[in-house]
Amino acid sequence: MAEIPVISNRILHGMPAFVRREIGQKAPLQANRAIGFDLELTEGENCFIPHAAVIRFVEAAARAVGDTNFGVLMAPMMNVANYGSYGRYVIGAGTLGQAIGRAISSLCFHSTDDRMSVSVVGDEVRYSYVFALAGCAGYANVACAAAGVLLSLFRAYLPLDWRPLRIELNTNRPRQTGLLEDVFQCPVHFNAPAVTVVMDRHHLSAAPRHAAWPIVTIEDVARDRRGGAPRDLLDVIMEQIRAQVLTGSVSIESAAQLTDTSVRTLQRELNRAGTDFRSLATAVRVQRATELLRHTNGSITRVAAELGYSSPANFARAFRKATGNGPKEFRSAITGLTACGPVQFSH
Repeated sequence: MAEIPVISNRILHGMPAFVRREIGQKAPLQANRAIGFDLELTEGENCFIPHAAVIRFVEAAARAVGDTNFGVLMAPMMNVANYGSYGRYVIGAGTLGQAIGRAISSLCFHSTDDRMSVSVVGDEVRYSYVFALAGCAGYANVACAAAGVLLSLFRAYLPLDWRPLRIELNTNRPRQTGLLEDVFQCPVHFNAPAVTVVMDRHHLSAAPRHAAWPIVTIEDVARDRRGGAPRDLLDVIMEQIRAQVLTGSVSIESAAQLTDTSVRTLQRELNRAGTDFRSLATAVRVQRATELLRHTNGSITRVAAELGYSSPANFARAFRKATGNGPKEFRSAITGLTACGPVQFSH
């Protein structure tokens, strides 16, 4: 199976709420159905989803909205500041030029197979981004949203009345370009090699407009992203299962859909790697179960439901098989250790 490019779920931050607010409750449900899980339930978590899922979600949302310019409508709400530790690290730089450098150097913690670059030609700076699945069906809306993300970085440093010299999109020229130029407030060019924002060179030294953000280092981003976006098939599938577990419904059909393959092919690849989907799902569920039992007071019934088990008994059986203890015994043991006070270590 070919490598599956993935990207942080934070790229769609706020989009389900935006679609619901603009269109109604059913629109996000249709978009979630296109990717196999409720995206909104993972917004507070750090997950990676396939690039194909991003295109499918946006395409389904556009159909629900009934507007082929959905990506243009999304652009103003896109903001790199919402991208977790990666976004905070980027906009925490002392100048716009340094922020662009941070975005490029730490991109591996945000996605795989995307490309980002900056170049200076005369008095112009060109800040460019290429989505891993650029050119695929439904990509045009993603390209417009990506331009919105790039612009959000500029606007964190430049005056409110700043306008880019132009924006270039790696999409075909639409019949009408007026809406894009109205939203981006500058000329828009098409059939470019990348999504690019062009500005005057002297802006690179601009200081941030906002008050100082908490300091975030590249090491903080690395810890939050566990070394970077996953590339190995097992890691990618584990991420999809983790996202499904967070929404309470796990299925190999949804995982296959998200990775743009068939159930049979996915099963074959997992078997070749020495495992199977059920074993991976159990491992992720047990890991999440230990977190919930350790750090929350939710009932065993609620924990079982959160993890997508059909009954508390099925959850308890699976947990005991994996850990050697039932969930009640596990929680009692943890409570007992906590009651004894902090554990002392000797050197």
